[in-house]
Amino acid sequence: MFGFKKLRRKRLRNRPFPPEWEAILRADVAYFERLPAAEQDELRGHIQIFLAEKSFEGCGGLTIDDRMRVVIAAQACILLLHRETDYYPTLQSILVYPHPFSSQITQRDGAVVTVKQQGRLGESWLRGPVILAWDDVTHSAHDARDGHNVVFHEFAHQLDGEWGGMEGAPALPQASMYSAWARILGEEYEELIADLKFHRDNDLDAYGATNPAEFFAVITEAFFEKPRQLQKRHPQLYEQLSLFYAQDPANYGH
Repeated sequence: MFGFKKLRRKRLRNRPFPPEWEAILRADVAYFERLPAAEQDELRGHIQIFLAEKSFEGCGGLTIDDRMRVVIAAQACILLLHRETDYYPTLQSILVYPHPFSSQITQRDGAVVTVKQQGRLGESWLRGPVILAWDDVTHSAHDARDGHNVVFHEFAHQLDGEWGGMEGAPALPQASMYSAWARILGEEYEELIADLKFHRDNDLDAYGATNPAEFFAVITEAFFEKPRQLQKRHPQLYEQLSLFYAQDPANYGH
């Protein structure tokens, strides 16, 4: 079965890339223009496989079209460049709402359980779907430098969960990397929490202080969208992400 899947993916990767998809990439995915030509070509192959293997479902009255599929797939696959990948193996479907959506949140304080609705731009479920708000997806796709990208964020959670839990500790390329990863990300995470507590400036998104999983997703956004700033202010953090993602976006075209 593995051999068949590998052969099928090779055939998909080598298909001519549809011209209408190319037009969407160039018009609607600003990050695509940052990539060197070799990375652009690799991304096209990944997109072909991703779109063949994942299903998309419109929610809240939204009708899915090729523009939505390609814009989402392109950003999800940017995280896969240069890496051995099984294309988010536990993910089958992407649900897309037209606007921010409500999600039920359960909070526990001792014996007291509170259930409330909370507005969301995206969600990523372990062994479940990724849910996205198209408004924010398209805004993120058009602005590749604001440090916010909901697709990068939610698909970072998918990478984090490939080992069975979303804890900010994805499967690293080598076992020897875990010690430095845990130390450096742990120190940066605790520093962000302390800076928020004592009202000190920190250029990382405060949402990253929620828990280690959200910290990993937030720094993934910063790594791809503000790589030079991250490299300058958090060089060790940038290095760890560069090793994990096998990319060096600070040296891509800007």
